[in-house]
Amino acid sequence: MTKTGRADILRAAPLLAALTLLATGCGAQRAGQDAGDAGPSRAAAATPGAPVDFRCPGESAAPTPAPSAASSTPATPPTDHYAENHGFLVPLRLHGQSRCDGLAAAGRIERALEPLRERGDFSPQSTRAALTRLGYADGDVEASQSGPTGVSFLVVAHPLCLEGGIDREKTRADAFGGYPDGTDCRPPSGGH
Repeated sequence: MTKTGRADILRAAPLLAALTLLATGCGAQRAGQDAGDAGPSRAAAATPGAPVDFRCPGESAAPTPAPSAASSTPATPPTDHYAENHGFLVPLRLHGQSRCDGLAAAGRIERALEPLRERGDFSPQSTRAALTRLGYADGDVEASQSGPTGVSFLVVAHPLCLEGGIDREKTRADAFGGYPDGTDCRPPSGGH
């Protein structure tokens, strides 16, 4: 058996360090690469980015960007968790072409219901009839009385949901993409 001295260990240390680096790096993949491929992994390539919005036909101003998670998160988290616990009641926003389709549908509905508002016809039956004349199926249209001089409505037009109402002051229609836990454009009855 040979005796190894301190000088031999010091001379072998750089070689040992180099071998360790090579051994740990050998066969390892860099983040975002498939074995034998220099491009991004399939999982990374399939990950969607932020939704894209653009100006829709007839829209006068650029769409307001959705707030980022960083800008909408308060510096100090709320202690009551109200927003977190009621997030299931927040309608899903539309983006891209779906957003443009929703704005166009809401505009058609407002134009169809405005004559009812102008003549003071606040009956759910008239509102329902005007909406079905636009081509929405009778089973996809709901209209209900909202006070003595108002009507609210909901139209299920997959993938769009259209809701709004008419009253003495205005005619309003909004488009959205449903609710996180709801079905057929109706908010869920409970959740967390």
